[in-house]
Amino acid sequence: MHELISGLLGHDRVKAARQHIERTDEATLARQAALSAIPAPTGAEAERAARVAELFREAGLREVRIDEAGNASGWADRDGGSGKGEGAGPPAPVVLSAHLDTVFGPDVDVSVERRGRRLEGPGISDNARGIAALVAVAEAVVTARVRTARPILFAATVGEEGSGDLRGVKYLLNGGKGRGEGGRDHTTPVPAAFIALDGAGMERIVHRALGSRRYHVTFRGPGGHSWAAFGVANPANAVGRATALLADVPTPHAPRTTCAVVRLGGGTGLNSIPQEAWLDLDLRSEDPKALAQLDVTVRAALARATDDENRRRAPATPPLGIEIQLLGDRPSGVTPRTHPLVQAAIAANRILGKDAELASASTDANVPIALGVPAIALGAGGKAGDAHLTSEWYENTEGALGIVRALLVTAAVAEVEM
Repeated sequence: MHELISGLLGHDRVKAARQHIERTDEATLARQAALSAIPAPTGAEAERAARVAELFREAGLREVRIDEAGNASGWADRDGGSGKGEGAGPPAPVVLSAHLDTVFGPDVDVSVERRGRRLEGPGISDNARGIAALVAVAEAVVTARVRTARPILFAATVGEEGSGDLRGVKYLLNGGKGRGEGGRDHTTPVPAAFIALDGAGMERIVHRALGSRRYHVTFRGPGGHSWAAFGVANPANAVGRATALLADVPTPHAPRTTCAVVRLGGGTGLNSIPQEAWLDLDLRSEDPKALAQLDVTVRAALARATDDENRRRAPATPPLGIEIQLLGDRPSGVTPRTHPLVQAAIAANRILGKDAELASASTDANVPIALGVPAIALGAGGKAGDAHLTSEWYENTEGALGIVRALLVTAAVAEVEM
């Protein structure tokens, strides 16, 4: 793989694409700031998606569209055409993606300020950097007329953060249809490889998908006056019992698996037994079997908390009920470190003079990995900090190098014609 990446660096058109990325570095940075200033809370990404679609068209991609989920996408291929190919059927594409949404709600000011070398603003790195890099690679591939055996789909996805539950990439890879230029229906073929650009940085190569299941658990009872009705089954007590039991749930270190109570609430006043109390849970693991086993254990603990509270209620009073609502289900899995996609990323890092750190995270790459598609997530260069805080910042130190890495890995798996 080292030889392949070295060969790509010497390839005339890949070299021209790299030069384009480096020459337009400041324009990419300005585009990053402009995209970051477009509000894109999870579930409300339409304005940013529309702007990215415009940028895809300006870059020269074909069949640019916004699908029913809200993803913006466009094709590049070896003939500069539609990506559909000829003959018996097109080869499986390579998908290069970045998510559109941020963790910040509609009330957050997402304007960007420059302070010396830093750009500061909510979402400036996660994921305005990834989107800007996505557009930069698309522009470089088209401008340099890089010809590949596999068509490349550039996709900006919705719903990657939090409650979005990866819905954009799930739609993209599970037969989502939409209308592109000319009003034709489109379906995304099963990719040969999937690369997600997420945030800043160069060293990390995410090849292990951190899966999660997120639940909203509600206990309900008759409620009543805290003195007069004392003895009825108390939803707040059940929340406490459940929290204590969940704190003692054994969680393996290999594969790493976690169970966290992340929010709780309920009740209406200081002198009232609540009719309803709730807690939110976040279960995570790198291994799907470990996550499934944890899910069984957690459900048993919740049932025990309910039973324990009901056993203590006064005679002839109504029992407590429980409702478990699934808020999110992010699949887990791994692209083996020996896979050519992972090896291409490692080789690109080393040839560009950077260490390679294999890592686990929850990204858009989770979905293709779970579907059996080789996938990784990469940072898009530069340095960043305060992710998911309103004080988030980005510095463009070796920013272009991160985009060059994305170009090289994409070119390697899309099979540039040598």
